[in-house]
Amino acid sequence: MEDPERTARTLWALIEPVHAVTYFAPQARAAFAEAGLRGFWRGYFAGRAAPLGAVGPGPVTAAFFGFALAMVARAVPDIWTRAAPERALRARQNGAGAALKHLLSGHGRQVEEAAALLAPVAEGLDCAGRVLAAANQDLPTPQGAVDRLWHAATVLREHRGDGHVAAWVAAGLDGCETLVLRSGIDLPRTELQPHRGWSDDQWQAARARLIAHGWLAPDGTATSEGRRVHRTVEEATDRAAARPWQALNPAAVDRLHRLLAPLAHACATTLRFPNPMGLPAPTE
Repeated sequence: MEDPERTARTLWALIEPVHAVTYFAPQARAAFAEAGLRGFWRGYFAGRAAPLGAVGPGPVTAAFFGFALAMVARAVPDIWTRAAPERALRARQNGAGAALKHLLSGHGRQVEEAAALLAPVAEGLDCAGRVLAAANQDLPTPQGAVDRLWHAATVLREHRGDGHVAAWVAAGLDGCETLVLRSGIDLPRTELQPHRGWSDDQWQAARARLIAHGWLAPDGTATSEGRRVHRTVEEATDRAAARPWQALNPAAVDRLHRLLAPLAHACATTLRFPNPMGLPAPTE
């Protein structure tokens, strides 16, 4: 049996692709466009922030963490003049549902069983200190196995994401610094900087700060101490994400792995690897 922290990480890698179809699948993007949210980033910011209500760029930047305020401000609050949060939520659910019905065709039994196992976990989460998870958890649980699966996956990935942000904050890094450090380890800068809106000057300033800390070498690669910081944050994230899975017995955890693996593979066809989320390609 896996330890709870390893379970949290391996299940995240299988749940994240199910959630992420709402931003990358063509059916989901079409649903946002139909709601008045044309362009990838309008759909992304509206769809992800809508559970919080018509908030401004400050709370969105704080909750999403890795994005530059200037990038968020180009979309927020303008998106709410194009689609109120309630409309964005309907588009999000309709688009994700359409995408999953297409991608998971032929996996009906696995979807039904996975939704039945995941939904109680998501509904029973303690979301204290986890604003995005709590906002999604407060939404009505949709009917239908596909929609229930997506909703549960979303609550659980935001629950983990909230904990991940807290771990980075506790480590003393800001949003740009986390990306610069990650680019020195295993993800290319081209997958991070342009997709999170940081200018070259901001990126270079963050690099200089990390070099001063001894976490980056002058060539931009992470030092052993920088890798230790990153590893510490990932371990803290796993610890913070482990508790929900402790309520499941080992047989249920193993069954979830088996059910979600083919679903994650199917959903991952809408994603690219590497990606700004740091999501690894699903393995057999």
